[in-house]
Amino acid sequence: MRYTSLLLILVLPTAIGAQSASTYRITHTYELGGAGRWDYVVPDPSNHRLYIARQTRVMVVDEDTGKLLGEVGEVHGAHGTAVAANNGRGFATSSDDKSVVMFDLKTFKVLSRIPAAEDADAIVFDKPSNRIFSLNGDAHSSTVIDPAAGKQITNIPLGGKPEYGVSAGDGKVYANLTDTSEIVEIDTQTATVGRRWSTAPCMQPVSMAVDTIHHRLFSGCRSGVMAVSDYASGKVVATVPIGKGVDGAGYDAAAGDAFASNADGTLTVIHQDSPDSYRVTQTLATPVGSRNMRVDPVTHRLFIVSAKFEPAPAGGGRPQIVPGTFVLMTIER
Repeated sequence: MRYTSLLLILVLPTAIGAQSASTYRITHTYELGGAGRWDYVVPDPSNHRLYIARQTRVMVVDEDTGKLLGEVGEVHGAHGTAVAANNGRGFATSSDDKSVVMFDLKTFKVLSRIPAAEDADAIVFDKPSNRIFSLNGDAHSSTVIDPAAGKQITNIPLGGKPEYGVSAGDGKVYANLTDTSEIVEIDTQTATVGRRWSTAPCMQPVSMAVDTIHHRLFSGCRSGVMAVSDYASGKVVATVPIGKGVDGAGYDAAAGDAFASNADGTLTVIHQDSPDSYRVTQTLATPVGSRNMRVDPVTHRLFIVSAKFEPAPAGGGRPQIVPGTFVLMTIER
């Protein structure tokens, strides 16, 4: 996933669809500041922390207070973070040098640099296998890492460009392939690709969340829909409209709600009426450009990040971030 940039489209968000009994709102905004663009926001529920990729480093934030606890340095092109709590280690993708940085979860000190592949992007911890899987976009592969040994096990060819992925907790990791508009299934024990299926009519799936109870995957697609897949049968069972420029997805089992965070300044809330039936219940206004979001499954809070931008360059290209304006927002019902 590329760093967040401002889309030059401003959609005035309005609530659509039937409203649920309680709606979501931004309850806290924390000023974190600092230079650099950002990518994934990753909760660590057991330690009440958030890991936020910031281009040259990973920020570690107390999710209850918004306090910056420290940073993981020596990351060159930071995108994703994974936590292997049993091993006391974290793993951050460093895409510019095709590696994964392993760090200590207590001190945030860098322990080693593990070879990965070109465009190491999202990264997933799979508890059943006790393995780390980095998703390498341009390399069309996944690097498998042993977190205890801190060593690469193998690279798995995926047959397409992976974006985000999730562990289903049953020995399978699933990833979106954005260039082929597919989902690919990885067997975490054998480190091989099993099934794959199309996300059509969803095109360019990027973000992903999982409902392990009903065996559903939620793929946020750049074509303006969320595709819901039954990963037991390997097929799309529903699609729901979302905002433009999606880059984050989440699912809260307690509320039965799925979420898509979109760069156009919207958070789409989708209620699960049944495993195969979904409806948009709210479109929450967020700052334009705030497309990275995750849900803490324990506290049921949503965390989203954004900043203010300079005017876009006359000749095109990404607008620059206004220094010191980077913020973390908490969303709750």
